Amino acid sequence: MITSEYVKEYARKMGADLVGISPMSRFEGAPKQMDARYIFPGAKSMIVVGFRIARGTLRGIEEGTLFSNYPSMGYAALNQVYGPMVLWNLTRMLEDEGHETIPMLNANGGEAVNSVTGKFRKGWSRPATDGKPYPDVLVHFRLAAYMAGLGEIGWSKIFLTPEFGPRQRFAILLTDADLEPDPIYEGKICDRCKLCVKHCMGKAISKDESIKVTVAGHEIEWGKLDELACEKGIQGGKNGELNPFDGDYPRQYGYGRAIEGACGCIRACMVHLEERKKIKNLFHNKFRDKPQWTIDRSKPYELSQEVVDFYEKNGMIEDFDEYIKYNERDNYGTGKNKEVINPLID
Repeated sequence: MITSEYVKEYARKMGADLVGISPMSRFEGAPKQMDARYIFPGAKSMIVVGFRIARGTLRGIEEGTLFSNYPSMGYAALNQVYGPMVLWNLTRMLEDEGHETIPMLNANGGEAVNSVTGKFRKGWSRPATDGKPYPDVLVHFRLAAYMAGLGEIGWSKIFLTPEFGPRQRFAILLTDADLEPDPIYEGKICDRCKLCVKHCMGKAISKDESIKVTVAGHEIEWGKLDELACEKGIQGGKNGELNPFDGDYPRQYGYGRAIEGACGCIRACMVHLEERKKIKNLFHNKFRDKPQWTIDRSKPYELSQEVVDFYEKNGMIEDFDEYIKYNERDNYGTGKNKEVINPLID
């Protein structure tokens, strides 16, 4: 008979940093559209695995010099590459033991409830049969992690663990294996300093209004979040305070717009928790030793002297708009721009 201890040991061996187990009964009271029991009625356990966001993936944004690393390595690579591989290996192990398992990566798709706004999408889908929720059921990954005893939800609505504070992402497995569950986390990581509110460039987190929900018999609370302001914030702030790009930044890996680097909910929170030694994963160097930089867009665009001396004087300056126009040409000359030589068709 497979045990919780074995599952956790195997998950860590496969690359998970965190593992927690919840009985499916902890979904009791959840809205039908967010109740994972409708996904797999025969499931007895939910395994939640967590993967650390490397502190260094936030360094380039902190310094204002590299903006693709956090969206790629700190976001997409965990959600879409590394996490799914761990899920797949855990699923293989559980199937070899005769247990049906649904691996669920952290990716939004066809949910009937909008995962950003929390609103129901009218006209999106229809129930497969009477009494069932509309497809797709939306599982709240942070609440799942809470049910699995991995930590708490902070004021910013970001999940906090005693190991990494706000630095992790989660994936889920639903299985019919009857596993010993973990207790709900009873510690306290968030001290309501509300630095997340102060440093959020989207002004998305309320300082005073809160949302309260009851999960597994426990009341949890977080600051009221303006989800659309959050969407604007992660792209550099309401007024581009943390966006050094004068044109559109390429949406690399599908997550490239996250160029603000979670200034309040992750970075400011992390700095605070590290300084207070409230988390286990601490470092030799301080993350922040100077105030957060911002962009003053009232100043006209100009080239630095270093760029003038090296690039401009050597005729190595290109116009951004012309570069974009060049790359927008239809398939290198297969459409309207036939003047572009393409040896594969000419």
